Amino acid sequence: MLLLFFLAALLFPSFGAAAADTLYVREKQVPVLIEREDNVLFELKITTDGTPRSLDEIVLDFGPETHLKAIRSVKLYYGGTETRTGRFDAFRPVDYISSLEPGKTLKANPSYSVLKARVRRPSGRVVLKASQDLFPGVNYFWIGVEMKHRRARLSDVITAQVSAATGSGPVALCRVSPEGIVHRMGIGVRKAGDDGSNAYRIPGLVTTNNGTLLAVYDVRYNNSKDLQEHIDIGLSRSTDGGRTWEKMRKPISFGERYGLPAAQNGAGDPAILVDKVTGDAWIASIWCHGMGVGTTWWSTVPGLSPQYTAQLVMSRSSDDGRTWSEPVSVTPALKDSSWAFFFQGPGRGITTSDGTIVFAMQYTFFDGGRTPHSGLIYSQDHGQTWHRHAAAKDSVTEAQVAELSDGTLMLNMRDNRGGSRSVATTRDLGRTWTEHPTSRKALRESVCMASLIAVKADENVLGRHILLFSNPDTVRGRNHITIKASLDDGMTWKEVNQLLLDEDEGWGYSCLTMIDAETVGILYESSVAQITFQAIPLRDIVKELE
Repeated sequence: MLLLFFLAALLFPSFGAAAADTLYVREKQVPVLIEREDNVLFELKITTDGTPRSLDEIVLDFGPETHLKAIRSVKLYYGGTETRTGRFDAFRPVDYISSLEPGKTLKANPSYSVLKARVRRPSGRVVLKASQDLFPGVNYFWIGVEMKHRRARLSDVITAQVSAATGSGPVALCRVSPEGIVHRMGIGVRKAGDDGSNAYRIPGLVTTNNGTLLAVYDVRYNNSKDLQEHIDIGLSRSTDGGRTWEKMRKPISFGERYGLPAAQNGAGDPAILVDKVTGDAWIASIWCHGMGVGTTWWSTVPGLSPQYTAQLVMSRSSDDGRTWSEPVSVTPALKDSSWAFFFQGPGRGITTSDGTIVFAMQYTFFDGGRTPHSGLIYSQDHGQTWHRHAAAKDSVTEAQVAELSDGTLMLNMRDNRGGSRSVATTRDLGRTWTEHPTSRKALRESVCMASLIAVKADENVLGRHILLFSNPDTVRGRNHITIKASLDDGMTWKEVNQLLLDEDEGWGYSCLTMIDAETVGILYESSVAQITFQAIPLRDIVKELE
């Protein structure tokens, strides 16, 4: 018997010794919100076979790039166990912090997270005392940080790794996420429950001639559903590069009007632009009057009056976004009365090199299937009159426009067939269109809105004409929000010039602007807040110039 035991120990080293538990470590690539009490950095799980065991401590090492003085505390939570018939590939039983439930967006839900350790004013190495008995099966833990609200900067980053763990028996580490993850700061500009609103959606973002950031979005009071509903256009204003935001304004809000309640006078899907010549800012939005409680996409019908069809309305600010004019409908001047639905492409518009202001637009035919099309609307007299021409393509909806280095306008479109973006160009403001060589090939996507901006060579620190693009970089779901850069007018989008911001699921809409010559601003529907802002150094996106 002793001989058999000895031979087994030689052939199978773990035989006769305590087998090591494996602590699986998944590092999260999601924004760290400066105002949150809890931000997830690592999700961990360990499985036991029923033998009494414990997890005693976990060692976390911060990288040299980390601004340690901006971290208030590091926390270790125990998340409990998984059902015996459950998802053994998962790294959490639930979302520990909600981005959708009003009042529950700033800290961990104590129903699902037990605080085991907190280390304040951390140094480069942090030892987190778990002292947790392990339940037979899967056990979940997670490590988070709380930032110092006034000290943390949007430019701060965190790099870290789980370097060791100890327990009642041996504990081996297994990392299941990519190396080199950088945790970037963000601000939750709008969170569920802010100002009494259930949800915020559809971001748009511009930088004024004075350097002020103007962020627009839907204020969806009752729920997160699309029009028709009680929805206003909200606006947040920042004069410090996005670090702080002024109290929300509502530049477009119809309320109870023309004999109908607020929920039947909804305004949504904003787009915003700055006229670089005059300095005026413009917001374009849908206004829906009546239409019951159905979805506007299907409820609006041919015609021009508000009683029959949704209205494309515009509001203007001549004081850097502080005050806004009463919205005016441009539908009678622009819409073909046979179309069912005519409105803007949400996000932002542009001012071209010759001073023309341009928004993307979309419309549907009243043909049973309501086939959608995308194109442009523009003004060459600073908003006094607006014009439109032909559509670029069918089966496309939400689009964004950018001016290429030779003055050509590029329209980048959400394609309802899924899989990738459609792209077309025009040299005559949409009278004629040419399909771009990369259309339906270069930029993958499920079906979602995206952002496209052009950055002129003399307006950025790299001295190159750059296209920047953001969207959910996936063909399934709305996750992996990524910024990509092209240095050849969109012909190629090299992998080296791409930056992942948020790998988790969200609503996925985004909008880009240049904050200054060195910094890209992005406003998007993230996994951690309904409307999130981040400021990213341009050099962190564009890593290769050739």
